[in-house]
This record gives sequence, C-alpha cells and structure tokens, in this order.
Amino acid sequence: MTGLVFNIQKFSIDDGPGVRDLIFLKGCPLRCQWCSNPESQNVYRELAYNENRCIGCQECKLCAEECPLGAIRKSETDKIVIDRDLCNTCGKCSEKCPANALKMFGDPLSIDEILKISAEDDSFHSRSGGGVTISGGEPALQADFVEELLRSYHDHGIHGAIETCGHATWKDIEKVCRYSKLILYDIKTMNSEKHEIFIGTSNHLIIENFNKIAKYFPEIPIMVRTPIIPGVNDSEQDIEEIARYLVKINNVYKYELLEYHRFGEAKYAQLGRKYPFQGAQMVSRERMRELTRIADKVENCHRC
Repeated sequence: MTGLVFNIQKFSIDDGPGVRDLIFLKGCPLRCQWCSNPESQNVYRELAYNENRCIGCQECKLCAEECPLGAIRKSETDKIVIDRDLCNTCGKCSEKCPANALKMFGDPLSIDEILKISAEDDSFHSRSGGGVTISGGEPALQADFVEELLRSYHDHGIHGAIETCGHATWKDIEKVCRYSKLILYDIKTMNSEKHEIFIGTSNHLIIENFNKIAKYFPEIPIMVRTPIIPGVNDSEQDIEEIARYLVKINNVYKYELLEYHRFGEAKYAQLGRKYPFQGAQMVSRERMRELTRIADKVENCHRC
C-alpha cells in the first residue's frame, strides 16, 4: 500500500506536542482562496517550475530535450514555458534539471518507506514527547493508507496525530481517527454562506463530522485551529461563534488562532495558476491579540 506524499517536514514544533515529523499527503476537497499549499490540492503528481532558478535555454536545454511529448519550449526571456495540456507529469525533465528549477510534487511512498524516514528521528520524538502528524491536503482522502500508517506508528509506540479539515465521508473520517492519539481540526467559520463563497463548499459536513468525532472518539484530545483571514473571519463575531461552539465539546483541549500569510503565493505561479486571494492585507499582530483575548474570554466564562 502506498500513499501520494508531497513533502515530509522534520523537526516541527507547531503541529502537536514535542518534536514531530509532518507527513503531507496530496489531495484536498476544499479550495480555500488563501491556501498556502496549492500543491496539496490535486490528487495527482504535479510539475512545478521556479523561473528564478532556471539557468536558461542558452546555457541549458536538458529539460526540453528530455521531454518525450515536446511540452517544454523556450520562452521570450530565454527561460522555458510548459504546455501543461501536453505535459503528462512523467517527471523526466525534473530529473535532468541541474538547477532544481523543475520539481515534482507527489511521490508514491510505502508505509515501510515512511516508517524508515520517521525512525531517523526516534530519539528526538521520544525525548520531547513528540511523534508524527499526518497532514495534507486532507488525510481522509487517502483514508485506507492513513489508517494503516497510523496503526504502524501505534504498534511501534510512536505518537501519531492527524490534521483534518473534516470534509469527507464519516467512513473515511472514522478510519483516520481510529489510531490517532491527537486530532488537529480546522474550523474556518461557522457561517456556511461565507464558507461556500471563500472555500467552495458549505461547512455542514465539517461540523457534522466534528460532532461525531466528539461523540464516538471522546478519548482523543482535539486541537481546533482557525486561520484568521482578512475580510473572511477576522471579526469579533466570527471568533465568538466558533469559541461558543467549542466550549460545549468536552474533548477540545485547545483553540488556536493562526495568522494569515502569503508564503504559498509563489507556488501558484510555479504550478501555472493564479493566486485567488491576490491583494489581501495582513492581519496585524494587535488584531490577532484582540481576537485571541475574545476566544480566551469565552472559554474562561464557560469555565466559571
């Protein structure tokens, strides 16, 4: 059994307890306009091109010469242009590129291969109380693979967590939760209309699955995270609505607000796409502190 992985990030300290490996899987059912990992969205391999790294056709034509379909040609600036309608993402061009200007996102890896990679950091995991977090994309889109991977981590005594947006069938959500020791759950907004406008679908299934996880997996702690997006969910009402909903769920142990950033914007161009959230302003640190205080206030009032 293999999973389609587009990145493995080591030594993370932000996605669960301790020092962790992050396993990023391809495929996501949502289309958040601000998505920082566009390479995660599609369930197939993709070719990215970083023009700034390209040596240029005058000095190097290896990629064009290697392409069996003629999908790569010289541009007006002496760099290259990829005809993505012709490209079959075979990856031969990226293997020949001496400057790493061409890169494939999505490698089929077996469970044994991933376990071997994680084993390199066993000492860091055990000493820090860390482990592995499976993210994406959406892990539930590769539910059978994730279930077996988490079972393997469980059998090896490694703390396994998942990060999910919750937009999947309950059957698949149940599979990825079964051997999880921690669930990181993304809730962007309680407003279904906003959710549909900015993310491409309503939030009904996400909330429904969240309630089911709380009911059927009460022993698994849940960390809920909300990326604060300017003009989407950066109002006091938005955060209050989420916080008031969460205080009713017993196994939610932490609610975290994340700052919007543009780190993934350049990757859209590399994949031949336009960044949908162009021109958005950053949320100030002071505004983030205000919204965090609102979330904390709701939680503290509930405890009182």
